[in-house]
Amino acid sequence: MDIAAAATVMSRTALSQAVGIRVLSMAKGQAEIQGQNLVQMLEQSNVNPNLGNKLDIKV
Repeated sequence: MDIAAAATVMSRTALSQAVGIRVLSMAKGQAEIQGQNLVQMLEQSNVNPNLGNKLDIKV
């Protein structure tokens, strides 16, 4: 393999890695936003802490 071909392969590999890192960074950002939204939604919910403490069963 000559130097030009090796340089082309290395360049394509570097570009592929850069694109992969950028996509993962975007996915991480979206996951953080969704997590923050979930925490906010749970904080705003009105849950009765006494629900589910007792179970009434008739046989």
